Amino acid sequence: MGILIALIPALGWGVQPVILGKIGGKPTNQILGTGVGALIVGILVQMFTSPSSLSWQAFAISMLAGMAWVLGQVGQYKVLPILGVSQTMPLTTGLQLIGTSLIGVIFFGEWSGVISKVGGFAAIALIVIGSVLTSYTEGGNRSDGLYRGLAILVPTSIGYWIYSALPKTLSASGLSMFLPEMIGVFLGAVIYVLITDPKAVKARTSWLSMIIGLTFSISALAYIYSAKANGVATAYIITQLNVVVATLGGLVVLHEHKTRRELILTLSGLVLIVAGSIVTVFL
Repeated sequence: MGILIALIPALGWGVQPVILGKIGGKPTNQILGTGVGALIVGILVQMFTSPSSLSWQAFAISMLAGMAWVLGQVGQYKVLPILGVSQTMPLTTGLQLIGTSLIGVIFFGEWSGVISKVGGFAAIALIVIGSVLTSYTEGGNRSDGLYRGLAILVPTSIGYWIYSALPKTLSASGLSMFLPEMIGVFLGAVIYVLITDPKAVKARTSWLSMIIGLTFSISALAYIYSAKANGVATAYIITQLNVVVATLGGLVVLHEHKTRRELILTLSGLVLIVAGSIVTVFL
């Protein structure tokens, strides 16, 4: 049963961009729907699980983490139409893993000891090489798209790093932080939409995109239970399969085209990214 729970976030986060590709819409539509769906699940979880209460400081920090996640997700939504799912997801996953690993080392004292640091930076090297392989394109126009995509993904990935790092400053359980994080996702989405495209509130695709919010938040909840049932290391490793699911989904379901060389390098890069993420867990 524990492994089945662990597969929920791997599949859920993996199919998110594929579903998004089918729904369509602008990033403002997509992030608004995501925020609404996340808030609904957050409220339901609070009602039916009654987790322990948080101090107002912990509540605020958890909410800020959710708002930071919106920054990273908006960047991803902006790049998906440029690069496609099969290229965007390995790149954004690589950036998330590199950033969160380095923050863990610098600010939280992770990878203590020489052997751990050597192994950790070797893992980062694997992730970097894997990301480079998945980003390989043949043809000048497609290379231009890669540069535009990276120009968006690199700075917005800071939001994902903050989302991952802030909860580490708290001693509260993941279930206790779940609702305030989802509130933060909702507020961040609403603020972004009101500033950039208020008309998105009335768009049909905004409400269809609630499916993404439901998928994201249910997967996040399943990860919390998976970490309890399987241990953090096992839960995290299985979750990393989401990048494989997303990439293959982009190729098979959305029919994204890759040349033979691009396909071989993409699949090879995926193996390195997953391998690098697994190494970081055991340090």
